[in-house]
Amino acid sequence: MLKLPVIFALFFWLQAETISITSPQPGDTLRGQVEILGNMDVPNFASAELAFSYASNPADSWFTIQTYPQPVQTPTLAVWDTTAVTDGEYILHLRVFLLDGSSQDVIVSDLKVRNEEPITTVTPTSTEAVEFFVTSAPPTSTRQPEPTLQTFSSPTPMPPNPASVTSSSIYVNFGRGALIVLVLFFFVGIIFRFRSKA
Repeated sequence: MLKLPVIFALFFWLQAETISITSPQPGDTLRGQVEILGNMDVPNFASAELAFSYASNPADSWFTIQTYPQPVQTPTLAVWDTTAVTDGEYILHLRVFLLDGSSQDVIVSDLKVRNEEPITTVTPTSTEAVEFFVTSAPPTSTRQPEPTLQTFSSPTPMPPNPASVTSSSIYVNFGRGALIVLVLFFFVGIIFRFRSKA
């Protein structure tokens, strides 16, 4: 019987010694300001870094959300502003550097950022009217409840994502670049022509 409290104490002690990201979880859909919960308070803590990457290319580019010179004592590690990134699949990465030069890592994959897509809401269905009859008294006229029409306000449109690129802006910038190159070739040609005559 004495072993049970020791096992529980050991279990909670081991849980406190590991780093973790408890929220968001793999498969979660993220929108707007996302609170990242977890633990990084481990012995021999030197520093830590919380970063994200595109799910399609996690090895090449990690973008720092926050760095930590001291361990965070609260469950909230950071708040990630997902409106600054384009919609897509992402990976979160928490790396804690220890005083002995080693590091511990936690990765949460399969996170879906969906700021541009509208939130799907479930539309309530109408309920059927049910009649109740009292058998001991003579039936009186029962009044049917009238169905009420529920109206829902339309959702406000999301602001445009500043990180998104449209095809028209790509064409405009390509055209400007091509025009600048042609003008430069024209001036270089004129300069060479005058130098060859002189």
